[in-house]
Amino acid sequence: MNRPFMRHGLALAALAVAATLAGCASNQAEVEAEAARVAAEAAALARIPPPISLNDGVAQSAAVYLAFSRDMAALRGGFADAESIQAALRRGSAYDPARISQGLIAYASILALQSPEFVAGVRQYAGDPATRQKLVADIVANPAYASILPGADAAAGLIIATLDAEIDALGRAADSIESDAYTIQERGDPRRAWAVAHITDRVTRLEAAKAGASQTMLPSPEESARLLAAGTSGAGLVVSTGRPRTGPYPPAVTNALAIAALAALGAAGEPARANIEALQAEQKSESCLNASKLNLYQCLAASRPSYEDMFCVGRHVVRDLATCARGSAMPGAIITVSNPETVREPAIVTAPLDPPVRSPAPTIMPPATPLNSSPTSRLNSGVGQPTQSPAPD
Repeated sequence: MNRPFMRHGLALAALAVAATLAGCASNQAEVEAEAARVAAEAAALARIPPPISLNDGVAQSAAVYLAFSRDMAALRGGFADAESIQAALRRGSAYDPARISQGLIAYASILALQSPEFVAGVRQYAGDPATRQKLVADIVANPAYASILPGADAAAGLIIATLDAEIDALGRAADSIESDAYTIQERGDPRRAWAVAHITDRVTRLEAAKAGASQTMLPSPEESARLLAAGTSGAGLVVSTGRPRTGPYPPAVTNALAIAALAALGAAGEPARANIEALQAEQKSESCLNASKLNLYQCLAASRPSYEDMFCVGRHVVRDLATCARGSAMPGAIITVSNPETVREPAIVTAPLDPPVRSPAPTIMPPATPLNSSPTSRLNSGVGQPTQSPAPD
């Protein structure tokens, strides 16, 4: 082979190798650019906060509480016959204290999610995965941590204002029923004849009230769906506008804010059901409702005529429900004292002594008979006192 031909062939080979190397370098740059783009997109996606999540158990608990609370708030005095009183008693005694206590907190958490200030304040920390995970862990370890997050004061004010209005409705219902328990005893009331007659089967009526409490309280599917949608969307509930409230908050509000904060962080869905159920447990309201149940049974054991059963419903179902909810969810009264004032030393003025005057001996009078000594008034005056339940007739 001659040399010119060889030189030509080598040149062509060199060009091919150079082209190949240039192509590889170009492809490598494209691959690296594509990898960088994908990584940037993944990082951007990772910083998008997860959607608000809430497992359906929260909505179901809230639906149970709302249905029972509003049913009791709708009761009024003016019962037309003895059976209507017994029907109210059956409705009012058929509740599980633990279920109602949990439902109160569940409902309050959904109310908190209606506060845009709180939801936005919490979700600003949800974009960074590490920050979000740490905040979730902090709230699970100490639910009160949610109370210091941005917007917590607005959410607490909304919860307290809304529950306060609903608890007031229970109080009005209790006033109506208890007042009618006295009115129906008056001689001019046409219902008096059956109202003062003794209940024929008091034992069965008491046992039925106890049995009703053991029944499972099932939520309405429609109401549960409505509450779940309201919690995840932040809209859909009629709430009262309340002023922002600073902590520390009552137990039910503290736990409700914790559930709502976890929901806003995307950490209250089905995988977190155990954590959320633990936050719905609150001893103060549950103990109060358990004591109310015992008081109701004592009241029924002592009650004989129908108007006394009416009083038992008003006091130990409707009013106690309001009292327990208020004690768990409403802030306590704040007692303040006035500023100290300088008090001048009194001037001492002497006067001549008068001769002593003998006072007549006191006259001992027998105790006056109470104006209203009906059994209902005795039940009323004994509320809160531990009593021995008399044996049923």
